[in-house]
Amino acid sequence: MAELAAKKIGRATFNELLSYHNSWQIGGSADLFIEPESSKQISEILRFVLKNDIPLVVIGQGTNLLFDDAGVRGIVLKIGDRMADIQISGNVIVTGGGAWVPQLARQSMRAGLTGLEHCIGIPGTVGGLVMMNGGSQRKGIGENVTNVTLLNKEGRLRTLKQDECDFTYRHSALQGTGCVVVGVELNCPKGDIQTIRQEMIKDLQSRRHKFPRKQPNCGSVFLSSEEMHKTVGPPGKIIEAAGLKGLRVGNAEISSQHANFIVNLGGASSLDVLTLIKQVRQRVRTRIGFELDCEVRYVRSDGKLMPAHIQADSI
Repeated sequence: MAELAAKKIGRATFNELLSYHNSWQIGGSADLFIEPESSKQISEILRFVLKNDIPLVVIGQGTNLLFDDAGVRGIVLKIGDRMADIQISGNVIVTGGGAWVPQLARQSMRAGLTGLEHCIGIPGTVGGLVMMNGGSQRKGIGENVTNVTLLNKEGRLRTLKQDECDFTYRHSALQGTGCVVVGVELNCPKGDIQTIRQEMIKDLQSRRHKFPRKQPNCGSVFLSSEEMHKTVGPPGKIIEAAGLKGLRVGNAEISSQHANFIVNLGGASSLDVLTLIKQVRQRVRTRIGFELDCEVRYVRSDGKLMPAHIQADSI
């Protein structure tokens, strides 16, 4: 990896603490941490990783990740503000994969474009949001995507149209492919700027009221489903009804403000969080028969990603 770090691949550091690079503030160090500045640099990194069979984890702001306390014995590649350009022409928005989602939403509002209001409070990057078809209010960014520019695991540049991405609720065909999203094109219809602004303000006010903001967390931990939502409600309501608000393991706790959030009280470990996830799933399964699967992804020390409930069930 020293050979790779010596090349012009952006900012590269050894033994970087991953707790500095995710919203839960949990995780050990990465053997090599890289923040690239271009698609060319990413391509070189991907080719090196493939040739040398080195574990690779690609992240944005780390808002949907739980890193193991042992860190990552490989390379962590962060697509961030070095690849965050946003350009708007008419109804078309072209953005880098590292652009901050709230900034994208604000710029679309200033241009009088609607459709991204639900993204205003999501503190992640565009690449990560597209990868998981993220959003809020049961909406997803994929609704407005026209095409996605990516580098596949061999380092080759490709462009996929919306239908090739297979966007469904909190899912896309990009997941698990080893690709890196470097650019996204969106099409948003014209709207009234004041109406769009008021919708965003309303969303942010609702988030401030409902969600914990002062303690490190990853946002919603558990996924909703259409059947579950119709019959027993969203995950937060289900977990609260099970009497689990305030349940604590080590320094991780089910938020007393919103039960679908797990907060880091200070120094929480990945094991603390996984144990809480396991206990919540067991209680809900016993009580109402529904399986609460995780939206958040767990990152093993060998670089493998999986829904956190899969790892939780194994402890």
